[in-house]
Amino acid sequence: MALHFERSEFDARRDRLMIELAEKKLDAVLLFAQESMYWLTGYDTFGFCFFQCLVVKADGSMVLLTRSADLRQARHTSIIDNIVLWTDRDGANPAIDLRNLLNDLDLLGARIGVEYDTHGLTAFNGRRLDEQLQTFGQIADASGIVSRLRLFKSPAEIAKAEKAANLADDALDAALPLIKQGGDEALILAAMQGAVFAGGGDYPANEFIIGSGADALLCRYKAGRRKLTKNDQLTLEWAGVFHHYHAPMMRTVLTGKVSKRHQELFDAARAALLAVEKAMTPGNTFGDVFDAHARTLEAHNLTKHRLNACGYSVGARFTPSWMDMPMFYQGNPEPIAPNMTLFAHMIIMDSETETAMTLGRTYLTTESQPKPLSRHDLDLIVQ
Repeated sequence: MALHFERSEFDARRDRLMIELAEKKLDAVLLFAQESMYWLTGYDTFGFCFFQCLVVKADGSMVLLTRSADLRQARHTSIIDNIVLWTDRDGANPAIDLRNLLNDLDLLGARIGVEYDTHGLTAFNGRRLDEQLQTFGQIADASGIVSRLRLFKSPAEIAKAEKAANLADDALDAALPLIKQGGDEALILAAMQGAVFAGGGDYPANEFIIGSGADALLCRYKAGRRKLTKNDQLTLEWAGVFHHYHAPMMRTVLTGKVSKRHQELFDAARAALLAVEKAMTPGNTFGDVFDAHARTLEAHNLTKHRLNACGYSVGARFTPSWMDMPMFYQGNPEPIAPNMTLFAHMIIMDSETETAMTLGRTYLTTESQPKPLSRHDLDLIVQ
């Protein structure tokens, strides 16, 4: 079997979930997020683009409802023993199959939690699910249960994150020789992703971000490539990925001469990231971390050029995004605690002068100051 953790690790995760179900007085939970299924059982697929559900009862027993294409996938990559298939056919409504499965599991009239907040349950399927369950039992939104359990990483998960961070560093090392006048974004991107694959890593949960010139001010991937000029700016956001665990990094790399504005923005970004590191300690909240970022950039008169979030939790994620909850934004009350893997990014985009500057890396929280997982320093990179 293609399992990436010991069985004891999965047993511990199941026991943690059972405690949560008992505290919330749930007889079962319906999991639709692929990262929830992966975390709990090892089940590894992109088949969540179709209807599938992992039913977990309060006693820890589990049943997967999925399609025939994922039957062998589930058997090979997970610890799930009980797999039920719904059949692709004209007019199929797998929500009915799920209701029938719940009935077979003696859950009629039970209190059932549903993981609604996930790309694994579209609005269309969510409506069909609600239609089938509205008279079946007591339904509660259980979206945050597993995602919060995943926030705290075990030693085995931390090892995955550290390997992912090494791959992220390797990707930057592969890119740097290509970042120069005439350098091709296509070759840079290929070198970065190739370094992750060559190191035994995986596809990321979302595309790497790459953009130069005016495109360096964008915070999302877009199609199209260009070649770098003599004095250029190249914004990169990428992640090392190992067994789906992500360790993102972000940099704006310059070619040629450093403009006065670039230096100003870099100095502010570095100061803000160091302030964020100082705040990323137990006793503070995710909101406190954001405030440290915001205060620093306000002191540099850059409030209008920053974003309204400066990072987020990372871990094992699936398409369409490696971003996990919680995020660093204003007022977020989630406490910082040890054994979290958190990505902090300083993004400053001055549209008035078309000047970009970014700086970001992944950290492991501890009992005191966070540990950067990258071997690279925070100096401005000029090629």
